[in-house]
Order: sequence, then structure tokens, then C-alpha cells
Amino acid sequence: MIWYPYEQMKTMKAPYKIVDAEGVYLYTEDQKLIDSVSSWWSVIHGYKHPELNRVIEAQLKKFAHVMLGGLTHDPAEKLSEKLQNWLPGDLDYCFFSDSGSVAVEVALKMALQYYMNRGEHQRTMVLALEHAYHGDTFKTMEVGDDEDYHFVLKAYGKSDQVLHIPAEISALEQAFAKYHDRLNCFIAEPLLQGAGGMRMYDISFLKRARQLCDQYGVLLVFDEVATGFGRTGNRFVADLVLPDILVLGKALTGGYIGHAVTVANQKVYEGFYDDNPSHALMHGPTFMGNALACSVALKSIELFEEQDYMSKIRRIEEITRHEMEGFSDPRIKEIRIMGGCVCVEVYDPGTIKGYQQFACEHGVFSRPFLNYLYAMVPYVIGEDELIQVLRTMKKWFS
Repeated sequence: MIWYPYEQMKTMKAPYKIVDAEGVYLYTEDQKLIDSVSSWWSVIHGYKHPELNRVIEAQLKKFAHVMLGGLTHDPAEKLSEKLQNWLPGDLDYCFFSDSGSVAVEVALKMALQYYMNRGEHQRTMVLALEHAYHGDTFKTMEVGDDEDYHFVLKAYGKSDQVLHIPAEISALEQAFAKYHDRLNCFIAEPLLQGAGGMRMYDISFLKRARQLCDQYGVLLVFDEVATGFGRTGNRFVADLVLPDILVLGKALTGGYIGHAVTVANQKVYEGFYDDNPSHALMHGPTFMGNALACSVALKSIELFEEQDYMSKIRRIEEITRHEMEGFSDPRIKEIRIMGGCVCVEVYDPGTIKGYQQFACEHGVFSRPFLNYLYAMVPYVIGEDELIQVLRTMKKWFS
């Protein structure tokens, strides 16, 4: 049987069984539902996109996958070249992996080994944000700050190699003043913290982080697995503040296949480029650079560019603000809107208990969690469909 994610299997409600999907719709045997969460924020082009299907089918006729250990192929080479040209600054060196969590693990490993290769063995600490989420693997849980994973702290004790701070400039400055000579990196979900509650903060915090990282020789890592490809209203937050290492996933393949990439700048790459074999990055996911994934990622980026997805995202935000701003209820703590994300935070999680079924009855698939009712829709959503999602959220409170 399937062991489902983030569920107590003994008490979980039966999941909705999907038999087809197209555009922004998921189809059960007797209903169609607007997917308001884009399959965990990844399906930006919608389902069954004909051009994405075509490139998958074309590559499948050649081969689905070959390892990158001692081999290479056009899809991986072309995707790496595209990202080198498309991403800002000198973010030129692509290390592929098979999921966002693993890609963050690679970034943390890069940051630590970068300094070990330089002989700076005291730089073992990571600075991260409170309410951070960076994945479900062990090191990503450690740098994250998610209560769901605090069983790890009970088992192993709180790590003295990770420091969590609020997204406040004063806290940032204090952390660097005290720990700068022990830090190897500062990692953040830039502007928008996803699973930590759709928390939003100002770009000035990241600009100051960049200054402090430069001042003290610390690497800046952006986890844009969730925020990349327009979700914050920016193509990448890295376009505004340039990190040393950038992590991408989710929408990288348009939600078609699990794949991710950790992109390093020249300084980081040169920290490994050496005659000494022990200075190599010893990491290699089996499915890194998967040919199907790289092919669909290339086409996904092409669609994003050619069809001006940033204008689609601006329109989504405009409609969302028009529908949600001014809406209030005593049970609502705050409504937050940024780019292609809207979050309604309530005081009591009991307030939104039952919303998923209510939304389903109104033709919308939603997946609220804790105190957060949110939507991150596919970018191809029509105005009427988006309004249906937003008005369903408001109708719940009436």
C-alpha cells in the first residue's frame, strides 16, 4: 500500500483519486477541480501541456536516462548552457540532482567543503532563518525550523552548528558580529518562506545579508526551489540580490519530473577545481541530469520566456489584490499577497478545519496546513478560474 506524505496513516482521510488532468484542472471520476496549489507549487504551465508532452515523447524515443558518471548527453549540456546564460551574474556551474531537498544538501555540502578545501576548518556553522523549510532530508531538517521535524532534536539534541534568527536586520548583524569567523554560509528562502507559513519579508534584509557575507567572507545561499520562476513576482530573487549558490527545483521542469539543480558561482567552483583529488565534490545522485527532465526543463524555460510569464504573474497578483484586499474576518490574523502567492493566516487552526472538503465541493482543490489557507495557482490560470479560487476562500468565512 502507499505510505502517504505528511499523514498519520491510521486517521487520514481518503485522498482524492485523480484519473486525468489538463490545464489547471484535476479530474476525479465524477468531478473536476481547479488545482489551486499547482501540485506543491511546481505545475506552472498546467497539466498535459502539448509542447511539454512533445519534448518528453521525442526524448523518450532516444533514451530516458543515462548516468552522468563518465557519460554526458545533449539535454544536460543544453540545460546547463541555458541556465548559465539565463541566470544572473556568474552563476554558471550547474550540479544536477533529483529533488529540491537533495539540491539543498548539495549546496550545504558545497559551502562546508569550500572552506575545508581552503583549510578554514573552523567554519562549520550555518546561519538560517526561523520558520525555515529547506527539505525533508536530515541536514535540510537541521537547517530548517519546522516543528514537524523537532523529533530529530529530541533524538539527537539541538545542533550547535546551526543558528536560526528572525528575518530582521538587527538579528542578522548580531549573528555575523558574533559568529562570522565560524560561518560557512547563510541560507534563506528569499522573500517568501513557503512551508514555514508563507511568511514574507523585505528585500532590504537580503541586501544587508549580501553586504555582511562579503564583509566577512561567508557564502550566501538562496533556496529558490519554491520561490524561483516568478512565484514572488520576480523572475528569481537572485536577480535582485546575487547569491553565491542558487538552488532551483519544483517549477524547473514545469512540474513534470522531479529534478533540481544547485548552481554555484565561479568563486565556489574554483574552490574545488584542483589537482588534489580530495578537493573534488564527492556527490552523485543516480538520476542527476536525467535526459527526460532536462529536455522538459529546457522547453519549460522557453515557454516562460516566449509567453512572457512575468506578465501573467503580475496579472495574477493584480486580480488577487483586487479580490482579497479589504476582506476581513475576526478569525483572520493577516492576509499576505506576493506575486503568485496568497495566504490567509488565521488565529486558530480549527478555523480552517474542513476547508479542503468545502473547497472540493466548490470545484477547487486546496491543501491548507496549520493556520494557513493559501493558493499558489498555475500561471496559465484564467481570470474566472482564479476568481473562483479566491471567492471560495472568502466564502468559507461567510
